[in-house]
Parts: sequence; structure tokens; C-alpha cells
Amino acid sequence: MAMLTIIVVSDATGETAERMVRSALVQFETSETEILLRGQIRTRAQVRAVVREAVAHRAIILHTLVSDELRDLMLAQARLHNVDSMDLMGPLLDRLAHHLKLTPREKPGLFRQLVDAKSRTIEAVEFAFRHDDGARADDLNRAEAVLVGISRTMKTPTALYLAYHGWFVANVPIVPELNMPSQILALPSERVFCFDMSPGRLLELREARAEATRVPREPYASLLHIRRELQHALRLSTERGWRIINVTGKSVEEVAREIIVLLADSGGSRRRVTPARNSS
Repeated sequence: MAMLTIIVVSDATGETAERMVRSALVQFETSETEILLRGQIRTRAQVRAVVREAVAHRAIILHTLVSDELRDLMLAQARLHNVDSMDLMGPLLDRLAHHLKLTPREKPGLFRQLVDAKSRTIEAVEFAFRHDDGARADDLNRAEAVLVGISRTMKTPTALYLAYHGWFVANVPIVPELNMPSQILALPSERVFCFDMSPGRLLELREARAEATRVPREPYASLLHIRRELQHALRLSTERGWRIINVTGKSVEEVAREIIVLLADSGGSRRRVTPARNSS
């Protein structure tokens, strides 16, 4: 039996369609086939070119085009040139549209976009946990934003909120008695955000934490000590040119939105972040 050539056509990467075809071929023990993957087929000219290629190879076409226009064109061109083609996506979309009472968006690559977004979110959350409270300072250059501030100024919850929305964020505490990591001092100032809070509100938060965790109240929950810490953080941030955000009375969502706007204004709406290294 002559080898069968199968052209798998997709308006995205075509990886899903190719896996589907290979899974079907497993059921044929002695099949001799060649699979040609043609992804990113999104124009009428590309559809016609694929059909001509199928004619030249005496191939069949299996496609997952989401556009009604391109699926109709593929059907017409295949019939015109006597090419056997099968629509793997159209019947599924039609059936789902019927039961969901909705119209398909017909936007290529949506599945891949969803997968990529989910993968980025998972990695961003892992990054936030690994870089919480000043941990792994040697890796701060990978952060899209670094949150700094004295204890109990909402750094960790804001970092995690941003991470769940796909941002790579680290947070570093400002402790007057300790030097800041040299790595954060080398970062562009527009990527560092210092959280400020009214002394009274911060005192309430620290008193609650001291009571819950039995941390000594002095000097941690001393109003005088809190004022000194805040002054030190503001002075340091001003010297370094870091953005200062007053978080008093704001929700985590409000603070996060403010950071995102500032990043966008500075041209840093979304940097490309290299994959995280595995670590124990």
C-alpha cells in the first residue's frame, strides 16, 4: 500500500490537531503515513496554497480552522481540486454553539493563549513565594516589580495578588538596622515601589499581630518606633528615586491597580521574564 500523506492544517500551532491525528493512526498497525503540519493558516491565499500542496502530494487534509470563512473556502477548494478534506473543528463548534446558545468567537490561537496565560500565572505565583520577605535577593533582576516597605505595609498580599494576575513580583522589607540588598539598589528605580502607611493604622496592624503571635510589643508596636521606621523608608526611597505608594485605607486590589498603571506609564507594562530555575 502506498504511503498516505496527511496535511494537518490549523490557524494556530496545529499541535492539538496533530496529536489527534497521531492518536487515530495508532489504531492502524501497518499504516505508512507522512504527516505535514501547516500551522498559522489564516488567509484565503494560504488555504489555496495548502490545497495545491495536497494535490501535488496526493494528500488528504485534516483541518481545525475556526473561521467560518476559511472552513467554507477549504471545502470549496478541496472539492474543486478533488482533494479529500475533513473539518475536525466545524462540527464541534456547531454542536457546542447549539447547546450553549452562543456564537463562537472564531479567534485563532485562543486555546494556546489560555495555556500560556495559565503557565505564566503558575510561574509568577511560584516566583512571588520564592521571593517573599527579601528571600533570594540575588534573583531580583528577574522581577517586573519589587515592593519594599517596613513590616505590615501589605507587601506580601499585594505581591501575591499581582502574581495571580501574571506579574513577576518580589517584596523586600526595609529594616533601618539592616542594609538593603545590593541587587535591589542596582534595579531601575521605576521597578521599585515603596509602601507607605499612616502611623496610626500601622500601629493597629502591629498591635494585632503582636497579640496573635506573641511578638514583643516593644519596640515593634511602639508608635515612636513606627514613625522612625516610616521616616527611614521614605528617606531611602526618595534618595533612590523609588515610587512611593500610600496604602492607608486601600484594598490590595486598589494598590495593585495603581502599580500596574505606573508600570504602564513608564513603558514597563510587561517585560519578557526568563523561565524560573528549578530549586529545592
